[in-house]
Amino acid sequence: FLDEVEEYHVIEKWYTKISEEEQLVKILIEKKYAEEILDFLEVNDRGQENIRALLYNISTYVPRIEVDEEEEEEDPEEKQKEITRASRHELYNVVQSSSTASVNYLWMLLLSSVVATAGIVKDSPAIVIGAMVIAPLIGPFTALAFAATLGDYNLMKRSILTCLYGLAIPVGIAVIFGLLFTLPVNSDEFLARTNIELMDIVVALAAGTAGAMSFAKRVSEALVGVMVSVALLPPAVVLGMMLGALEFQQALTPLILLMVNISAILFSAIVVFWTSGIEPVNWSEIQVAHTSKTYALIFVSSVIIILAVMIIIIQF
Repeated sequence: FLDEVEEYHVIEKWYTKISEEEQLVKILIEKKYAEEILDFLEVNDRGQENIRALLYNISTYVPRIEVDEEEEEEDPEEKQKEITRASRHELYNVVQSSSTASVNYLWMLLLSSVVATAGIVKDSPAIVIGAMVIAPLIGPFTALAFAATLGDYNLMKRSILTCLYGLAIPVGIAVIFGLLFTLPVNSDEFLARTNIELMDIVVALAAGTAGAMSFAKRVSEALVGVMVSVALLPPAVVLGMMLGALEFQQALTPLILLMVNISAILFSAIVVFWTSGIEPVNWSEIQVAHTSKTYALIFVSSVIIILAVMIIIIQF
């Protein structure tokens, strides 16, 4: 079993015998090969449930690893095909927590909704941007797209529920405001969400793509999360204000804007995950994943097309 692991570009390995039944094996590999070896261990565990694989990120290694001449002469086209993202196993572990409506998530969502509402009322872009910084909306929507890509329906259900919390709380807070106060019709931040254009679809697609790429590469999602939140939180707040003020006809525009942004973000995120090669390793799971992401793309793209037609009708 361990001899087969040698085929996966192992730089160094260490064995430690813990007991007669247990053995600790440490393997040093380049990050780009992590998914390959984890897939191998997942498929070839030979039914041994006591086998555990732990992945650690090493920031440095002394002495410095010298690159083999064979690797230096590698075809540039092959280098471009190398995995530039984190392994599927790492990403799955992250979305497990992102798909759960934790107490911290709910509090941050509540606070960001209050701040966003205040920023729209005061017509303060700075306050609205501040609300975007603390809004934790990128996590559950990324988790939903990831679940659709893998065909994990349990994760998908949990992510949908968390996404609904992420929309219901700001809408609910804004509804209360709309019931108690008059609409801030003189606020540019408010009026900006009552106008919708086809360019909004492009912005949402860009936000979803950036969010998915930052997640897949495990780089800082803070700034990208602001971009995603800008597409979701302000329209939800304006929608809630109009519902609270019983302006149901005018509420149609922010509702369409919100639905466009959600659909476009999910569409671009699924495409990014699909094209980056994220898929299960077992044949049956691959078939489920293929069906799931195909139907998900058909659904969200159909919604985008329908909403785009509605935008054109509203404009003209």
